[in-house]
Amino acid sequence: MIDLKEMIVSSVNKHINNNISADDIEIPPDPNLGDYALPCFKLAKECKKSPNETAKVLMDNIQVGDYFSEIKIIGPYLNFFVSSVKLAENILKDVLKKKENYGRGQEKDTTVMIESPGPNTNKPLHLGHVRNMVLGNALVNLYEFSGYDTVRVDIINDRGVHICKSMLAYKKYADNKEPDKKPDHFVGDFYVLFSKRVKQNPELEQEIRDMLVKWENNDKKTRELWKKMNSWAIEGFKETYERFGVEMDKAYPESKHYEKGKKLVLDGLKNGLFEKDEEGNIIIDLEEKNLGKKVVLRADGTSIYITQDLVLADLRYKDYKMDKMIYIVGNEQIYHFKVLFEIFKKLKYPFADDCYHLAYGMIYLPEGKMKSRQGKVVDADNLADEMHKLAKIEVKKRNKNLSEKEIEKRAEQIGMSAIKFYILKYDPMKDFTYNQKESISFEGETGPYIQYTYARIKSILKKYKKNLSKEFNPKLLIKKQEKELIKYLSNFPETVKKSTKEYKPSIISRYLLDLCQSFNNYYHIHRILSEKKELTKSRIILIYAVSIVIKQGLNILGIEALNEM
Repeated sequence: MIDLKEMIVSSVNKHINNNISADDIEIPPDPNLGDYALPCFKLAKECKKSPNETAKVLMDNIQVGDYFSEIKIIGPYLNFFVSSVKLAENILKDVLKKKENYGRGQEKDTTVMIESPGPNTNKPLHLGHVRNMVLGNALVNLYEFSGYDTVRVDIINDRGVHICKSMLAYKKYADNKEPDKKPDHFVGDFYVLFSKRVKQNPELEQEIRDMLVKWENNDKKTRELWKKMNSWAIEGFKETYERFGVEMDKAYPESKHYEKGKKLVLDGLKNGLFEKDEEGNIIIDLEEKNLGKKVVLRADGTSIYITQDLVLADLRYKDYKMDKMIYIVGNEQIYHFKVLFEIFKKLKYPFADDCYHLAYGMIYLPEGKMKSRQGKVVDADNLADEMHKLAKIEVKKRNKNLSEKEIEKRAEQIGMSAIKFYILKYDPMKDFTYNQKESISFEGETGPYIQYTYARIKSILKKYKKNLSKEFNPKLLIKKQEKELIKYLSNFPETVKKSTKEYKPSIISRYLLDLCQSFNNYYHIHRILSEKKELTKSRIILIYAVSIVIKQGLNILGIEALNEM
């Protein structure tokens, strides 16, 4: 696999003591300034010359091979111009040879565990969970494509006050009714109902606390109700997971390990890792890390999230021996995970030095923030249904003779693409407003636009009506738009690496948009199927390579590539 940045790095470092990395190489904003640029400010100190003089010294001494047609000094920058013919020949051959493995990383003896999405069993999954699930899918795909072994785990928050709210409302007002809708939605209705009734009857708050005590004491009837309603919620989650492409290796219910978490903390208290504050809470003092003092077990003996997270990580390590642990959780928990990771280190967990919290921001509705207790939430299922309907309208507009079965299939594929891509095009930490109509558009920065571009290429390849040949003439691919497409193809492996390293599927999303916009610009300017056989053959090979990379990018994002739209 050709890595042009590494070629530059290797050549420069042979001359100046291994001082630069691929991260130092920039892409000039104007193609007339070259394809790559090396700023010489950093190297000027090593050479004890000005940045401009350093650039001249480098140009006189480095050899970068025949992949670069020219090297120019522009101010304090050393600018590299790629040989488009050489690049076309090698990149296209590489893509044709490796196909779906183009850009794939070498297999690594490293296991990465990813936790997502962590639902509560008192209500259905909502739009926030959708962002979590979509990020989780993409991250798993990214790490697998980059050569890592991955494990996808879930934490099921199935105990506590919030769970008892649904249970108490059901007990009081349901008359033992069985679910008459998707079961997690059925459970969620009682969570909303409790919030309404408690405003009229504040004494219900005491009943909730009493119910929680009964649950903790293994009261038979309370536990039976809990098991029944939990099973309904989890049954509903599984259906939603399947629709969004979530495949779980193992789920860890909180109810099965929270007592072990208490024991771990109490043992830590005996060993001096933890201490008690003046109120009797067990805490850890992390003042030296500027993290203050954090409660790890309440004075009354009840556990909190960090209590169970401490033991859960150990249980997971015993199950999977992971080398790296990634938690996908909203950015309101940034402090929680900073503390958690510090305690992992003090507990000497083997993976403690390689933990990461992939924090993400809020998704807003056009009307504002979601409110679960008031029922003002976009449920994951309802969102998927709505996008399916909107996609179905678009599919019918474009295809008059499709069977109803095929219409439904494409509508689901396009609708899910709209949701996933709209979420993944944003940096995970960025808040944004979800716009349904904008996300389903076949134009603009959307999933359906990427799918449509792929389908357009497949349509051209179908019209070609000849077997694809591996033989082509790179000297014919000299148009500006062809050079641009080949350059994008060459950048795909590096884009995957960067996206994985920075935990940002948004980098892949942006790449796909740029690649598709470049192709569509090319398509509108140049005839691909022409009377010139050799030119047509070469252009067909080019767009075929583009289709391979688009499909791989979509696969990483968890989106299906469609041959027809």
